[in-house]
Amino acid sequence: MGGALDGIRVLELARYQAGPRGGMILSDLGAEVIKIEKIGGEETRQSHPIVKGQSVYFSVYNRGKKSMCLDMRTQKGKEIFATLVPTADIVLQNFRPGVMEKMGFGYDDLVKLKKDIILCSVSGFGQYGPYRERPAFDPLGQAMSGLMSLTGAPVGQPLGAATSLVDRYTSLHATIGTLAALRHRDQTGEGQMVDCCLMDSGITMVEIPMSYYLATGQEGGEGGRPPYKAKDGYVVISASSKDMATRLMRIATGDQSASVGGWTSREGNDDPRKVAVSKWCAENTVEHIVATLMKAEIPVAPVNTIAQAAKDPHVWEREMMVKMPDALAGEMYLPGATIKMSKTPGRVAPVPTPGQHTDEVLSGLLGYNAATLRELRDAKVIA
Repeated sequence: MGGALDGIRVLELARYQAGPRGGMILSDLGAEVIKIEKIGGEETRQSHPIVKGQSVYFSVYNRGKKSMCLDMRTQKGKEIFATLVPTADIVLQNFRPGVMEKMGFGYDDLVKLKKDIILCSVSGFGQYGPYRERPAFDPLGQAMSGLMSLTGAPVGQPLGAATSLVDRYTSLHATIGTLAALRHRDQTGEGQMVDCCLMDSGITMVEIPMSYYLATGQEGGEGGRPPYKAKDGYVVISASSKDMATRLMRIATGDQSASVGGWTSREGNDDPRKVAVSKWCAENTVEHIVATLMKAEIPVAPVNTIAQAAKDPHVWEREMMVKMPDALAGEMYLPGATIKMSKTPGRVAPVPTPGQHTDEVLSGLLGYNAATLRELRDAKVIA
């Protein structure tokens, strides 16, 4: 069985995370993703952490793609890319707004090469707006959207997430937008431009407190969710309904007549209900708390370390991490396909070496012969 996007070709001009992760998802779903890198490979091939000479950062977001090294600063390199565009369905790029236009490959230019091409542009602040030309990485999206003010301690210094949440959210929006554009093209024969950015994605993650503020002038509506401390770790408890909260209080206090309204961990630390649950958790192990509350049908989970999560059988049963052969490291543990489809499961493939598929792409799609490839390589247009 193939993937739902079998037959779809993507030319990826993307670096770092938000753009390449979108290309990775399209690849998982069956698309042929040709990653066009500079001579020598994308800079994140050197990004830490490194395992046996291979970048984990690069590997995670670029497995399953074809790599073509092409110097698009040269006129010949631009001509080659222009010739590739008519063979593709999608161009995915995450340069700063205006860069593609300067290169001669803005949306209006691409449409002249292929009238139904889809251009998905991922950026820090979008293709229009007062901040459009600002460079950005994930922490800026967390900061400017207000998301960082909601994480960490309920009161105190804002704390950024340890993972690139906004980058990964943006990659999902880019993927969804691209799939919707493909659907529109199937119906109308028209391509279009998809515009996704870190700031917009950050705003979607604070939409409840922002809506609340605009309606009331008050900050609130949704805040931090600190876990409870157990004897040997931490747990998260989500007894949000009245019935769940009542069962939780009866367990925590031993008072079988207790009856309370629903509440979440967003209430202040001095809330008497939270004080009682905190005391009970502090007196018991994570294992006991989880077993007791699961039996009472109260949503609960341990706060795992990365090491604990990596050993969780659920992760391996669902193939969320897989072992892959690797040209540099011998083998790598890489993320599996997040989207599970019964009829078109797609595929996950190894990480390409820089320019591994250059000859294959140019000879297979454009009909270049060995002499032409050698000439381009000698001129350092390809590698």
